[in-house]
Parts: sequence; structure tokens; C-alpha cells
Amino acid sequence: MNKGRNTSTEESVSTTPRDRNVTFERGTNFLVPYERANINRCRCPQCPVQADSQCAQDKIKSSKQAMENMPAGEVPNPEDLPGVYCSIGEARCQDLDFDRQCICGSCEVWKEFDLKDANPNNHFCQQGRAT
Repeated sequence: MNKGRNTSTEESVSTTPRDRNVTFERGTNFLVPYERANINRCRCPQCPVQADSQCAQDKIKSSKQAMENMPAGEVPNPEDLPGVYCSIGEARCQDLDFDRQCICGSCEVWKEFDLKDANPNNHFCQQGRAT
């Protein structure tokens, strides 16, 4: 008797778990879509959690310049954007200060998508995107 996996049901190709290969495109079915309108209204760049982060400050400058040069409707690579964490998930910068006051509750994106009932509902930069 074969106690291993039934080879007739094994997949012939490996699959990548969804959360490890997420495509951030306009109109995705995330609670908060990753789109230019939400990027423009996002308060993350003003958040005290990122205020002293050299990484975040550099990304704020470079992403602002990149967006100015992008055609309307296009969005930057989420890894290059220090914000909209409620949509894209945890921050890539490692020098954020999570002990500082979170301002998610004052954000128009947070209010529009009623994220007070989301999980998580704040510190998306640390806890991941809203679900």
C-alpha cells in the first residue's frame, strides 16, 4: 500500500500561493483598489510612523516624481510606493517607527472604504492590507 501522495492527483506544475504573487492592477478585487485616485488621497506619506524613515522619505520623493511623468491612469510599482498600505500590504521599509501615532483613521481612503471594520483596521504598513 502506498502511503505517500497519490501521484495521479499531483499537479504537474508548481503553483505560487496567491499572496506571494499578487498583481496590483487597477480594478483588482481587493477591499481597497490599488489605483491612482487612492494613491493621490492616501495620507501614509504624512504619517508619523514614516516621518523619520529615510527609506520612506526617499520613496515619497521618487514616487512623486515618477507619478508626475506617468500617463494618466498608470500607477507606480507598489514596492516603490510608501503608502496605500491598506491596499498593497506591509511596508517594504524596515526603519518605520510603529510606536508612533497612526493616522489611518483620518484618511479619506480609510473613510470611503469604511476600514474601521476591516481586519486589520490601522497600521496597515505593519499589519498588512485591509481584508
